Amino acid sequence: MNRIENHPILTFPERKEIAFRFNGTDMIGREGDTIAAALHASGVKVLGHHFKSHRPRGFYCAIGNCSSCLMVVNGVPNVRVCVERLEEGMDVRQQDDKGVLP
Repeated sequence: MNRIENHPILTFPERKEIAFRFNGTDMIGREGDTIAAALHASGVKVLGHHFKSHRPRGFYCAIGNCSSCLMVVNGVPNVRVCVERLEEGMDVRQQDDKGVLP
């Protein structure tokens, strides 16, 4: 995991684990994580690809202003996972297009 466990100044209390799925793979996050933070802590660095150039997109602004973290969450496209809280049982998928509604 790529999660800060020990820090010389800050403390990080143990939080409840939350199970979710990313691109069909079972993953674990922590209570209070955003989806992007849980993915990053699990080693996922590429959140999707640009729909035209196919360049990889990653965790960028972390405040919901850019479009680098758009994903399909529970079947809903264009969710900004950098500000969306992780919930038990979520189904998260990379979005490599403009996010056409089903």
